[in-house]
Amino acid sequence: MARLLGPLLVSPALIVILLLFMVPLTASVIGAFEVEGAYGLGNFTKAYDFYTQDIVFTAVIVGLSTVLTGLLAIAIGGYLTLGENRAAVAILRWLYRWPMFIPFIVVGQVLRTFLAKSGLLNSTLVAFGLLDPLTATSYLDWRGVVVAFVWKQTPFVALMVSGAMASLDRGTIEAARNLGASRLRILVEIVVPQVTTTLLVGLVLSFVTMMGVLSVPLMINAQAPTMITADIAFRLSTYRDYGVANALGLISLAISAVAAWFYLRVNMRQGR
Repeated sequence: MARLLGPLLVSPALIVILLLFMVPLTASVIGAFEVEGAYGLGNFTKAYDFYTQDIVFTAVIVGLSTVLTGLLAIAIGGYLTLGENRAAVAILRWLYRWPMFIPFIVVGQVLRTFLAKSGLLNSTLVAFGLLDPLTATSYLDWRGVVVAFVWKQTPFVALMVSGAMASLDRGTIEAARNLGASRLRILVEIVVPQVTTTLLVGLVLSFVTMMGVLSVPLMINAQAPTMITADIAFRLSTYRDYGVANALGLISLAISAVAAWFYLRVNMRQGR
């Protein structure tokens, strides 16, 4: 009976993974290769012909957003760890986490109001005389998507990075300060190398999350090129073309698999 206790405890989780993940994934993979009752690469050919630009656009936008998220997360974590103004550190620690609790669809709606041609950003710049109303432009394009992704994901990565930085041995930091090293040099040469593993894990998780977001590209970037998630929704809602939609889903999965490979490699290295 004791030998059966372990499998019994694990079986509910395995059943959930099997029914809610493995079965739909298998059906999607099979459906991606189904072409008019037969099997072939027709759906992938159509996806390549119609959506190559969107596939490249998705990879570039998500990659750029990931890089900017990492830089901002390092800056926030570094200031929380090395900042000398206690009031500023306390305010930053209180403020930077808020976007984590805001859904992507709300982020899209908020930034539509903020980044529109007559939105809050341009109106503020015009009010301060920093922008001519006739030259005001809308940022509801790829720039708005990047802003939305970075604003939403930076707190998540910064929370992980700042926690890792806070757990470092303060002796090396104080020794560098005593030798006259600036805070920027301490951050770049001493602190960041010691939290690289945590930073990479956070960035990989953010990369995969951004790859699956639908609301932001639909609400902010209503033009071509767009992201793969919008293309999948379009094929399903307009044409009910599950074959091409599944093919685009597998392409998106392949892009995410590259990031997942880095994630697994970091975990294996950390385990060793």
